[in-house]
Amino acid sequence: MFSRRRVFTGLLFPLILLGVNLSASKAYAQRVRTEPIVYTAPTLDLITDQSVIKSCLGDATSALVRLNARATSSDGHPIVYRWTSPVGRIVGDGPAATWDLSGLRPGYYEAFVEIDTGNADRSCQAFSSIGVLVECPPPPPPACPNVAIICPDRVQPGQPVTFSSTLSGSLGNVTHAYTWTISNGRIIEGQGTSSIRVDTAGLEGQTLTATLSMGGYSLDCSANCSVQFPAPLTCRSFDEFPAVARNEEKARLDNFAIELQNDPSTSGYVIVNPGQHGRAGEVQTRSTRIVDYLVYSRRLDGRRIITVVGPARPELMIHLWVCPQGSTPK
Repeated sequence: MFSRRRVFTGLLFPLILLGVNLSASKAYAQRVRTEPIVYTAPTLDLITDQSVIKSCLGDATSALVRLNARATSSDGHPIVYRWTSPVGRIVGDGPAATWDLSGLRPGYYEAFVEIDTGNADRSCQAFSSIGVLVECPPPPPPACPNVAIICPDRVQPGQPVTFSSTLSGSLGNVTHAYTWTISNGRIIEGQGTSSIRVDTAGLEGQTLTATLSMGGYSLDCSANCSVQFPAPLTCRSFDEFPAVARNEEKARLDNFAIELQNDPSTSGYVIVNPGQHGRAGEVQTRSTRIVDYLVYSRRLDGRRIITVVGPARPELMIHLWVCPQGSTPK
């Protein structure tokens, strides 16, 4: 009897130990599940100093963009930055970098940054990107300089005139070529320079226009200037009468005097044509009487009255002319 109970006790002991171990493991597992690990992921924000840059293919100037990554690590581990882009060149291995987009065609391009935080046991990564638009602005419109022509102040028919030019504003790095054209007359000197002289013979009563075209520019950079020449100075016949009674002669001379007084710049010509059978001294007597009446009775300046003896006619004739200064009856 005694020996059987001993065998039974020996068999139960391992089972008891196994139960104890299972209970301990179950208790440890329950304790682990009730204590979760709390971990905060890093934050990452990416900004740039400009989202649009002006750059054209072949530009010699650089097109730099400044990149800034704002990242945080909750557990205080250091942050490692890795910058990449399929285009351009990024310089920098920290939170700030410079992106050189020089020489790229117009388009939209992206830069990428990846950060790594943690240690050998545990690490976490974050990723972000940002885009920049590269634009090639159209070239500025071509510009002409301010071309001006200085016209002569006074012109006289038959006297040469001078046209000069001035340039100001956007002159550009070009060799200026002066080409003059005129509507009338003849350029006698200065073609190809900034000033010309023009022969104006025969231009009485006409308009002379000088045009300057500036070569060396892609546009038509030109200017013009016009001057008006006075009409030819010609006399006009006012009255003609034979030897008439004194009162009728005075009436005709009164009208002549009024015409001269209305335009003080004119002169009065009195042409006396002697008769073929006239008396000696008759022409001188008529001329003196007419001048005395105009000067003393009509108060005209005697220097404005010119007497002329014309060719003989069948009978004595008196011809009155009104003439601008510098002209004579024909």
